[in-house]
Amino acid sequence: MVEAPSETASESSWTARLTQGLARTRARLSGLFGDRAIDEALYEEIETALLAGDAGVEATRFLLARLRERAGDAATAGDLRSVLRTILVELLSPLERPLELPDEKPCVIMLAGVNGAGKTTSAGKLAKYFLEQGRSVLLAAGDTFRAAARDQLVAWGERAQVAVVAQSGGNAGAVVFDAISAARARGTGVVIADTAGRLPTQVHLMEELSKIKRVIAKAEPGAPHETWLVLDAGTGQNAINQVTAFDDALGLTGLILTKLDGTAKGGMVCAIALARARKPIPLRFLGVGESAEDLRPFAADEFAAALLG
Repeated sequence: MVEAPSETASESSWTARLTQGLARTRARLSGLFGDRAIDEALYEEIETALLAGDAGVEATRFLLARLRERAGDAATAGDLRSVLRTILVELLSPLERPLELPDEKPCVIMLAGVNGAGKTTSAGKLAKYFLEQGRSVLLAAGDTFRAAARDQLVAWGERAQVAVVAQSGGNAGAVVFDAISAARARGTGVVIADTAGRLPTQVHLMEELSKIKRVIAKAEPGAPHETWLVLDAGTGQNAINQVTAFDDALGLTGLILTKLDGTAKGGMVCAIALARARKPIPLRFLGVGESAEDLRPFAADEFAAALLG
C-alpha cells in the first residue's frame, strides 16, 4: 500500500493552496450560512451557488434533496453548514480509496487524457511522489506527437533524478515497450507511461490508445496495473463525458484532477461522484500548482472543507 506522507509544513501549505484554489465557490457558499432564517429563498440561493460552482444540475438536486431531508432541528442557515459538509463528504468518500500498487517490478501506470489536461506534468510529479514513498521510478515519454512533451518529461526526469525513455518521433507503443523492458532489466519499481492527448471523439486516436494498452500487456503480463485519466479541473461538466469515454476505451482505475489553483470551481467533483455512484472510479490525486510538491492524494473531508469553508 502506498501511504500518504505525514503532515508537514509542505502538506499544510498544499492544503492552503487547495483552499485558495476553490475560493470562488467557497465564497459563494459560505456567505449563505449566517444567522438568517431557513426558508425557500435560502435553498434557492444554495442551489444557485452550487450550480455556479460547477456541481451540475443532477448533483445540485441531489445535495439539496439531502439537505432538506436532514435539516432537522437546524434553527438558522448557519446550522446547515455542518449538515451540508457531512453530505458532501458522504458523496465524495467513494472517490477516496487507498492506493495499493502491486509488488511486481515493474508496476506500470498508464496516463491518458485530452490535450492540455496536464498529463506530462502529472507524470513528473508522480515520479517525485513515488520516490518519496521509497519506490524507484522510470518515465516513458509515450507522447510522440509533440517534441515539447518529450522535452518536458525529460526535464521532469532530470529534476527528480529518474530515467526517461524517449524517442524522437516513432511509435508510442514501442517507446512504452522499451521503457518496460528497461525497467525490468534494472529492477525498477514503477513505470509511469505518458501518452499523447486526444479527444474522445477522435475515434482513430482512441483506438490507438487501446493499442498502447495492449502493447503494455504484452511487455509485462498483467500491466498496466493502473490506468489513470488526467482531467483539467476547468473542464466542468464535460469531465463526466471524458470519464465515460476513456473508461469505455481503457477501463480506468483512477483519476487525477489538475489545475485546481486556477479558475476551477471544484463542484464538478460532486458531479463525477454522483454520475459514477454505481461504479466509482477513485480520484487518486489533486494538483494545485506547478511544483513537484503540488500533487497530493485526494481526501474527501479535506476537499469538502476547502469547498464549503
